[in-house]
Amino acid sequence: MKQKSEIILISISGEDKPGVTSALTEILAKYDAFILDIGQADIHHTLSLGILFKTSGEKSGDILKDLLFKAYELDVNIKFSPVSESEYNSWVSMQGKNRYIITILGRKITARQIGEVTRIVAEQGLNIDAIQRLTGRIPLEENAQSSKSCIELSVRGTAKDHTQMQSDFMQLASHLGIDISLQQDNMFRRCRRLICFDMDSTLIETEVIDELALRAGVGDEVKAITESAMRGEIDFSESFKKRVSLLKGLDVSVMEDIAKNLPITEGVDRLMSTLKTAGFKIAILSGGFTYFGNYLKKLYGIDYVYANELEIVDGKLTGNYIGDIVDGKRKAELLRLIAQVENVDIAQTIAVGDGANDLPMLSIAGLGIAYHAKPKVKENASQSISTIGLDGVLYFIGFKDSYFGQHK
Repeated sequence: MKQKSEIILISISGEDKPGVTSALTEILAKYDAFILDIGQADIHHTLSLGILFKTSGEKSGDILKDLLFKAYELDVNIKFSPVSESEYNSWVSMQGKNRYIITILGRKITARQIGEVTRIVAEQGLNIDAIQRLTGRIPLEENAQSSKSCIELSVRGTAKDHTQMQSDFMQLASHLGIDISLQQDNMFRRCRRLICFDMDSTLIETEVIDELALRAGVGDEVKAITESAMRGEIDFSESFKKRVSLLKGLDVSVMEDIAKNLPITEGVDRLMSTLKTAGFKIAILSGGFTYFGNYLKKLYGIDYVYANELEIVDGKLTGNYIGDIVDGKRKAELLRLIAQVENVDIAQTIAVGDGANDLPMLSIAGLGIAYHAKPKVKENASQSISTIGLDGVLYFIGFKDSYFGQHK
C-alpha cells in the first residue's frame, strides 16, 4: 500500500549566519523531500525562514528529528506545523487572485502611517504577502537620517471596492502627509522602458516662460495666465499664444542666462543617472521651449525633446512661435509615437507631470504620476508624489537604494 504523503511547514528564527539555509535544505535533499515553497527575510541580523515541503509519511519522523538536531547545532529556533491537503490546495488557489503593489513614500514613515494603510488593506479583504523597505537603513542620529523613506507592500486578493480603496488611500495620504501608490503587480510593472517628463515645474522648479516674462517686464501678467492655464481654467493653447506675444522684443541672450541658472528639481540628478543605468529611454514632452529642453538633454543625456520653438529675428523674440503648439493632446500623441518608435508597449511607459495639460499623457501611460501637482491634476491622476523629490519615481517602479549603492 502506497504511503500517504505529508505536508509540513518549518519556521526557523534566530541569529542570521552563513550556512543556515544550506544546512537545512541538505537534510531535506537527503530524504528526497519536495520543497513546495520557501521564503526568507532578515531584519537586523535576525533570520526568519520558512520552508514548506512534502514527503512520505514514513520519512517525516526522521526528517524532523534531523532538522531538530541541526537547528540545535546552529543555535536557531525551529517550529513544525502540519498542513492538510485541503489547506494547501486552498492556498494554491489564491495564487490566481489579483496582486497589487502598495508603495508608501514620505520624508519619514511612522507606525501610525503603516497602521492606517494596512487597516484599509484588511478592510478590503486583501492579504499582505510581503513587506520590504526600498530606502536605505535608518541611522539613529536624527541629523544623519535620510530625507526620504519608502516601504513596499505586496498584497493579494480581490478588493471589495477598488475605487473606494483608491479614494481612501488618497484621503489618507493627504491627511498623514505621505504618498501612497496602488498598482497592479503584473509583468509590465517589472519591465518599464520609456519615461516621459514634463519640464517646467517638474524637471525644473520654475516655469521658464515666467522667467522670460520677468526679464521682459511683464512678469505678473504672464504668471497669472500661466497659473490659470495649469489649473485648467483656460485652454492651454490660448494661454500660450497670449504669453508668447508678451515676450516680443526680448533679447535672445537672456535665454542663455536663464538656461545656465535653471533651478533643477530635487532628486533629478539621481533619477536620471539611475534611469540611464537601467536602460530607460527618456523624453521631455513640454509646453515650454525647446531651447531649455535641449539644455537639459545635453546635461542628462535625454533621448527625445519635444517642446515649442520661439521665433527669433535679428537676435530678438518676435512674440510668435514656429510649428504646432505642444499642448496636452499633443503630449499624449508624442508619448504614443515614441513608444511605437522604440517598440515599447504603452503599458511599459511612464509619464510624469504637474499641470492640467499633462493629464492626457498621464492617463494613457502605463504609469502616470502627478508630481507636486495642482489639485485638479492630483485628483485625476492615479498616482502622485507630493512629499519628496522627483527620484521618488524610482520607488514607484520598485527600485531599491541598494541596487545602485545609493542611500540618500
